[in-house]
Amino acid sequence: MESSDEEALRTFVQVVSEKYNPENFPYCRGNGMGVVVLSSPQGSPIKDRLNLPSVLVLDGCGISKAGDEAEVATFCAHVVELDLSHNQLQDWGEICTIVSNIPNLDFLNLSMNPLSGIELEPGLAEVFFRVRRLVLINTRVTWDTVHTLTRQTPELEELFLCLNEYDQVAESPVPCPSLRLLQITDNQLQEWDEVRKFGPMYPGLQNLVLSNNKLGSVEEDTPQDTLQCLFPNLRSINLNNSGNPLKIRLKRWEDIERLNFFPKLEEVRLMGLPLLQPYTNKERRSLTVAQLPCVSVLNGSVVTEEEREDAERFFIRHYLDFPEETLPHRYHVLVSKYGRLAPLAEVDLRPRCMAMLEVRWGERTETLSLRLEQTVGELKKELRALVDLPANGMRLYYIARELGSALGPEEMKYGSRALHSYMIQDGDEILVVPKTKSRTISSTSLDS
Repeated sequence: MESSDEEALRTFVQVVSEKYNPENFPYCRGNGMGVVVLSSPQGSPIKDRLNLPSVLVLDGCGISKAGDEAEVATFCAHVVELDLSHNQLQDWGEICTIVSNIPNLDFLNLSMNPLSGIELEPGLAEVFFRVRRLVLINTRVTWDTVHTLTRQTPELEELFLCLNEYDQVAESPVPCPSLRLLQITDNQLQEWDEVRKFGPMYPGLQNLVLSNNKLGSVEEDTPQDTLQCLFPNLRSINLNNSGNPLKIRLKRWEDIERLNFFPKLEEVRLMGLPLLQPYTNKERRSLTVAQLPCVSVLNGSVVTEEEREDAERFFIRHYLDFPEETLPHRYHVLVSKYGRLAPLAEVDLRPRCMAMLEVRWGERTETLSLRLEQTVGELKKELRALVDLPANGMRLYYIARELGSALGPEEMKYGSRALHSYMIQDGDEILVVPKTKSRTISSTSLDS
């Protein structure tokens, strides 16, 4: 078992050599076909190295060590993005050896490497100074290591810390003003006090993704000007699924309304909140849009001016029957804008279900209550016993009471057509004629 484990754990240089060996690229021999071949350093065990692509993906390769530094530098002179996720790197020294020999590195993904509890020495972290995007998903790195990295990456713009089981945020005495995007989804954050710590740590933050945490309410005792100072540049926040059936979070509309305190907020995602579950999709969106007058994108969809006005009017009508003491502040603001709106009239556009009609055949007439959702074919079957004719032996004619004398009878030819499509009203007539007789029904038949 030990020998197989050792074989499975390989160096960065070994993996690159195997993946990009010229023998694996027969098309590069001869005319080259666009592939650049570099000569390796003198004494290198592998000759005629391929120049690696600028985006290098080595995920799930069992890498645990760097290998020869000169070899790393030879391979990676033009590498800009490096994906080392799902490997076995658990020594920051080995990671730093790789990074220090990639002079143009902009993006680094270390997700799913076993780095839990392994601290990064500040002196080693200097090699990360060119990195602008850093992914540390499911690495369980400590906050001390995160802060060590952010102190040494003056151009860091995007940081991904998802699935690291954080239930608290350790503050850093040194801010990282360059950071624009922080994604810290699927952790265990519950208190808004922890989220507030991101403000001083990342004063230039524009996008904050907090989905799948269990965040509580924005504290009522937090002054508006304090929230404005904490996140002065925040333009987008994602709070999707910030709730737990066992411990309901973000459960008041006031929590949503307090998002207005972020002065530059433009985009919000609020799907999967317990607060919104009792409403239909349209009601959720309308109530949320009305609460957030400065938000121009909600759950990924642009909010138009027409939609905003409809939502704000809906918001007023939604609260018409609520007690005065329970009305939210936003209600009074919108009433001052639109006035106290009357409820919308409910118009039922569904077809009628029943109608009283006179059914006439021969010299007899009988008034029947008929289901209008049934078809002509079903009506014929219903009338068989009454008129003593088989369904395929009768013709039906519809006569509108008010228009019958002007338009004449209309033959009900199509067995699959629903009765309500004839716009039947109470008092109208259906004339039953045996098929053996002439299909032409004159207007005199209406007077017989």
